[in-house]
Amino acid sequence: MAAFEEIDVHNMTRQQAITAIDARLRRCKGDVYRLRVIHGFHGGTVLRDAVRKHYAGHEKVVRIELGLNQGETDLILREL
Repeated sequence: MAAFEEIDVHNMTRQQAITAIDARLRRCKGDVYRLRVIHGFHGGTVLRDAVRKHYAGHEKVVRIELGLNQGETDLILREL
């Protein structure tokens, strides 16, 4: 069964968030197909923009998916 994981980076600085997401990506096993990053947006868009820009060309991320919730960004690690 394919796995789905989440990481919440609310209240982190840009660098703390990138470091935490990188660490989670390294720990993701092969069955994980999606990492949902919960960054929020009511406090500003710095984290959202940083996540979307940094992981757009990341080697482990196949694509970025934007949902209806503006406070989340899904990093797709492999297609199902």
